[in-house]
Amino acid sequence: MLTTLLVTLPAVLGTVVPEDAPVLPPFGLGAVFTQWGLAPVPLVVTVWGAGLYLLGVSTLRRRGDAWPWARTFSFVVVGMGAFYLATSSGFAAYDSTLLSVHMVQHMVLSMVVPLALALGAPVTLALRTLPGAPRRLLLALLHSRVARVLSFPPLTFALYVLSPWALYFSPWYDASLTSTFVHEMMHLHLVTVGALFFWPLMGIDPVPGRVGYPFRVAMVVLTLPFHAFLGVTIMGQSTLIGGDWYPRLAAGPMGSWLPDAAADQELAGGILWGSGDLVGIGFFIVLFVQWVRSSHQEARREDRRLDLLEAREAREARAAAEQTGR
Repeated sequence: MLTTLLVTLPAVLGTVVPEDAPVLPPFGLGAVFTQWGLAPVPLVVTVWGAGLYLLGVSTLRRRGDAWPWARTFSFVVVGMGAFYLATSSGFAAYDSTLLSVHMVQHMVLSMVVPLALALGAPVTLALRTLPGAPRRLLLALLHSRVARVLSFPPLTFALYVLSPWALYFSPWYDASLTSTFVHEMMHLHLVTVGALFFWPLMGIDPVPGRVGYPFRVAMVVLTLPFHAFLGVTIMGQSTLIGGDWYPRLAAGPMGSWLPDAAADQELAGGILWGSGDLVGIGFFIVLFVQWVRSSHQEARREDRRLDLLEAREAREARAAAEQTGR
């Protein structure tokens, strides 16, 4: 049923075929900044996401409360900025022309954007700034059965590691090449699944699914071989992802500069493997630093508790001695 839906969606929503694809100049770093488009979905998501966050920060500051600038930078500049860059710049213009460019876009949307958004702690900001009824609604959502299920660590882990396999080894990816709607929904799916996986692991916001640091570190470590295995599989397989889409593009006006589809697929697999491990190791380091800091804070709290207990026992001992002296 899913296969039938993915195959028939392009016919229902309007198709794009290689012959109708825009003719682009050779891809390079300059093309990332010169081939910008005005896609409505990314623009609306970026403006509303960044705007609501900045409104919350402004509300806090007007009442005299502080909010770390690093969180604002992470959410607005890195998170929403990376989302808009990946979905509206040259990366978006070439993401259906070169599989390797799509793979860069994939990793940005599934790893960099969710991590940066989580570091911005938007849920905490919302809980501190929303008025009564919206705040109660948000709390109800956070404590709902649906939220607990969607943030259940084994489920989010399975979604995160299996989604790329489903994308590249089912008609889903082919449908994303021919349907603008499926293409945009794929972008939102990558961000959503990444957020469901990384948000509880980051542990900054009070969202369901948070677990202890040993389990968080183990979850991150377990993702590394899955990225590597998928990357190696894509690099080594002879069947082309996207079927004849890329060879047909190479037979058109862009054939003078388009690389061989098999070679570009091999590069795409290497990008998935290398960038997945790189970002995963970076996140592992962040978690390890958080773990060490949390341990130090817990040790300081325990030292203060023991100091207070010792001081109270000393006072009680002095009081008992004075009572005995009388």
